[in-house]
Amino acid sequence: MKSIWIKDIKDRVGETVELYGWVNVRRDHGKIIFIDLRDRSGIAQIVFTPQNKELYKIAEALRPEWVISVKGEVAERPKGMENPEIETGKVEVKVKEIQILSEAVTPPFPLDSSGLEIDEELRLKYRYSDLKRQRLLKNLKVRHKAVLFIRNWLSENGFFEVETPILTKSTPEGARDYVVPSRLYPGKFYALPQSPQQYKQLLMVAGVERYFQIARCFRDEDTRGDRQPEFTQLDMEMSFIEKGDVMNLNEKLLIDLVKEIYPEKKIQEIPFPQFSYKEVMEKHGTDRPDLRKDKNDHSLLAFCWVTDFPFFEKDENSETGWTFTHNPFSAPIPEHRDDLINQRNIESIIASQYDVILNGSEIGGGSIRSHESLVLKTVFRLIGVSDIEESFGHILHALDSGVPPHGGIAWGLDRLVSVLQNEPNIREVIPFPKTGDARDPMMDSPSEIEKEQLKELHLKIEREK
Repeated sequence: MKSIWIKDIKDRVGETVELYGWVNVRRDHGKIIFIDLRDRSGIAQIVFTPQNKELYKIAEALRPEWVISVKGEVAERPKGMENPEIETGKVEVKVKEIQILSEAVTPPFPLDSSGLEIDEELRLKYRYSDLKRQRLLKNLKVRHKAVLFIRNWLSENGFFEVETPILTKSTPEGARDYVVPSRLYPGKFYALPQSPQQYKQLLMVAGVERYFQIARCFRDEDTRGDRQPEFTQLDMEMSFIEKGDVMNLNEKLLIDLVKEIYPEKKIQEIPFPQFSYKEVMEKHGTDRPDLRKDKNDHSLLAFCWVTDFPFFEKDENSETGWTFTHNPFSAPIPEHRDDLINQRNIESIIASQYDVILNGSEIGGGSIRSHESLVLKTVFRLIGVSDIEESFGHILHALDSGVPPHGGIAWGLDRLVSVLQNEPNIREVIPFPKTGDARDPMMDSPSEIEKEQLKELHLKIEREK
């Protein structure tokens, strides 16, 4: 006999089925014992009567979160005893056989609530238990469906999914890098990628033309609200395109994604409204406006685009007094190219940057890139990169080897799913997130390593006095 998902018993009245799952609740009603058996598909009511003393004795011993298998006949529930709250509420299983596969200690917190009322540190310490709650399992399911839809949609539109390295080179491009010491090359380090930015541009040099990746990204940032030290992007890049091409393609993908995964939700305005950075700041005081006409309506989605960002901003910590606002690899808008090359009117130079906003959250950002080494080298000079050749020689040389105009975008996948799921933060849609201060209470990381490991890596820890 082949086991089935619990949700499928609703169509198996009169059949004998085999089910596997967790004891969700045990209820003793006089002489009858009811077990709510749970798997990821749903809950089934399992019935034990005292006629079979051996089975009944086992049922009396069952506790929440024990893992069991049962065989039994699916029957209609007595009239008036149906449960309309669950998919299988019109049927129950009368047990003929049972096997205890695993016992469990008492969970550290209730699993029948949303979990949002429980201390988050405790939830993350026992995340493997926390993930059992239906809300979080639903988040994982929806995230899977969204990623699968995106992969298929982009593949059908001529994109290649290409994986790029996790061990890469530390370069000054924004946030601090997480660095990895090399055992084979003493005193040298890899870095974990803040994004696949340089690799995806190198793929355009190589002639891939349309690339995407569900990419893991790592940034050693100070604590900043709804951020994580590691997160996931939908990353894409295209050759022979202009700003409008990237925006139109991504807008269509977002619309199709909502229609497929969230048919109950309504997009407030199609096509998405577009604002310049100057316009949106003057009108809303933020470059991430929440344009919903009814902010209490969780099924309403207000997308918009923000474009024409300043390329540079003042920075007292930079030797030159300037830093980039978004991405040093962006190109200026065509009419500002000469100003950039000649390093004049710096405060007025506009980048070919575009952000997509949803209900007040930035869910994606991208730009047309510099495909001329002279333009990119000038940007690095303006922001005070001390050794341009050492840090970025690889990409500058690549840009001199026949490069198409290109551009792309990266979505914050965690943030997009959290907004669509009406969750309060991205940790609720990440299977094993860190705390707000970048710790993992479950694995107790970051943690110290053995002295022998430090020795192999040619490292020595010096404590501050």
